[in-house]
Amino acid sequence: MARDYAVSCPVSPVRNPWLVAAAILLAAQGVVAQKVRVEEELEAYPTESVDLRCQFIDGGGRTKLTQVSWIWEPIDGQRDNIAVYHPIYGQSFPNLSFKGRVVFLHNSLENPSIRISNLRMSDAGRYTCEYATYPSGNEQGTTTLIMLAKPKNSANVVTVQAGSKSVVVAQCEAADGKPAATIKWLASVGGNHSTSATNGPDGTVTVRSEYRLVPTPADDGKEVTCMVDQRTQERPWVYPVKLSVEYPPSVSIEGYDNNWYVGRSDAVLLCLANANPAPTAITWTAASGSLPDTVMVDGNKLTVRKVDDAVNTTFICEVKNKHGASRHQITTIVIEEKREFTSAPSTGAVIGGILGALIFIGLIVGVVFFIRKRREEGEAPPKHKPPPPVKAGSSTEMLNKPSDSHTALETAPLSRGEVYYEPTGGEPVTNLDDETTGALNGGAPPVLDDTVKYDNVNELKEHAADGHHGNDLDSSNHDAPTANISHGESFVSSAMYV
Repeated sequence: MARDYAVSCPVSPVRNPWLVAAAILLAAQGVVAQKVRVEEELEAYPTESVDLRCQFIDGGGRTKLTQVSWIWEPIDGQRDNIAVYHPIYGQSFPNLSFKGRVVFLHNSLENPSIRISNLRMSDAGRYTCEYATYPSGNEQGTTTLIMLAKPKNSANVVTVQAGSKSVVVAQCEAADGKPAATIKWLASVGGNHSTSATNGPDGTVTVRSEYRLVPTPADDGKEVTCMVDQRTQERPWVYPVKLSVEYPPSVSIEGYDNNWYVGRSDAVLLCLANANPAPTAITWTAASGSLPDTVMVDGNKLTVRKVDDAVNTTFICEVKNKHGASRHQITTIVIEEKREFTSAPSTGAVIGGILGALIFIGLIVGVVFFIRKRREEGEAPPKHKPPPPVKAGSSTEMLNKPSDSHTALETAPLSRGEVYYEPTGGEPVTNLDDETTGALNGGAPPVLDDTVKYDNVNELKEHAADGHHGNDLDSSNHDAPTANISHGESFVSSAMYV
């Protein structure tokens, strides 16, 4: 209860001296932890050297140093002294595996740094610099040494035979590296890869990767690339390999042009083979038996020195390699006379002709369409709006009255002084010789009253003035120009007012 109370209630430091002592003890422990100064971690490579620094810091100078030792811990639980220094008895290197490779850089207890030369991968671990002091006892500081190893990278192709099963076609390895490397594949062919790792006795790791696919003749010569990435490398290691897929021969014969005429010289046939490995034997035979006497063979080349009926046969070429044999044949026909071949027009000329024809057809279609459009527009009814109706009895109404109202014209008598013109649709006639035909009225019958005749213009005006009474038309419209026209003369009449 007293302890709980002391914790929950603040008290004066004077009344609790044991709290002051505890604080001083903790501070002292922190100072002690800083007395031995070392580096926390170092990296090194095999065959190189590394310096392990250690220094004792004593601010007050009250600590007496007795001895310093370097202790190596390769794994947890294993501690081996590799270097000891005593101010009176000198230096000692008790571990035989470090003998000749460890030296003290300074012959001093205050700075007992060491150097390890000709490093090995097995030297990785924790190195502790430990002091024996008085009166505080042992003081120490620990450095972790990380051994790095650049991997030995390699890649190679595996020669395979074309088949239907997935097999290893390429391998890639990053050997004896630390830390372990990673391997990737870059390939334009279908396939997959598998990777495995093996730990070495010295802490290194060997990584292997295999690329697999179902090989075909088309895969022969294609590239796959191995890429290795590891901590010690500035950039990934890249190595391309070409696949090697073996397959039996594929054979074809070229050179026959269907123009082997009698008397032709040096006609040639070539036997072409695609195979891996290269063909070991090429054989020419004829279906009719032995080759004709005019035939000469040189490897894959067959030459007919003089074409005659003897080469009117079938030639066979057979090719072999270690994976099998394949053959191809061609039948040659001998003709009596040489054929003359006319060269076909070039592709560009053909395309140009086609384009020109299309353009010409397009122009014709356009012209026909334009003409038809114009014709349809000419035959269509007028698009303008008809004039509005006018007051009955006016001269405008009489002139605009449809020409087909014959019944109205017949039943409505003309009043004196009114003249009605009926269009006939015919062309005006200028022949004045025949007055009986109504030529003066455009071929229509006369519409003026035969009983009303005037000898001159003045009488016409007077009659118009007398007959205007009772008419609604303006008197200003009654003046009508006249002209004396003799027979046989053409004329154009002036406007007439009615």
